Amino acid sequence: MRLSIWFATALLFVAHVDASASTLAEKLLRSEYVLLMRHALAPGVGDPQGYSLDRCETQRNLDEQGKQQAVRAGQWLRTQGIQSATVLSSVWCRCQQTADRLGYGPVTIEPSLASFFDAPDRAQTQNQAMQRVLANMLSQPNRKPLIVVTHHVNILQYVGENIGSGDMVLARVGPQGQMLEYSRIPSP
Repeated sequence: MRLSIWFATALLFVAHVDASASTLAEKLLRSEYVLLMRHALAPGVGDPQGYSLDRCETQRNLDEQGKQQAVRAGQWLRTQGIQSATVLSSVWCRCQQTADRLGYGPVTIEPSLASFFDAPDRAQTQNQAMQRVLANMLSQPNRKPLIVVTHHVNILQYVGENIGSGDMVLARVGPQGQMLEYSRIPSP
């Protein structure tokens, strides 16, 4: 009897996981959803003085925990039914390192995803540029799910909430790329 109850409970749990997994994948195939991700753990704040975008060793980068966190995120996304994706990344190495470790193949560097941490006066202009990119990418026919790896300042400007390293936001996006609503997904 106990075994039967345990087995039935396990089946219900698996059915629930499969149902929620397909929901995320299905939404990301629709023209109004994008998954934004803050880069994985890169200890510190900002970048060292004199950093160069052309030289990763001068920037704040993922530590071992951050590298593992990014791999886990990619594995989790696949369990959610996202077997392939288009991945856009900020030029910063910590974002590229995160995007690469998701495991979806080539990553496209997108200038509108660059951090404006050192230049907060660019927040609105850069957010508008990102919205145009999202609108364009989401309007493409026969596209893959879109995953965007960027920085906390970019996500804060877009959705109005700070999120942690490696956390994700599923955003429903309007025709001009504006955020209509979102749900936060903690780092797996």
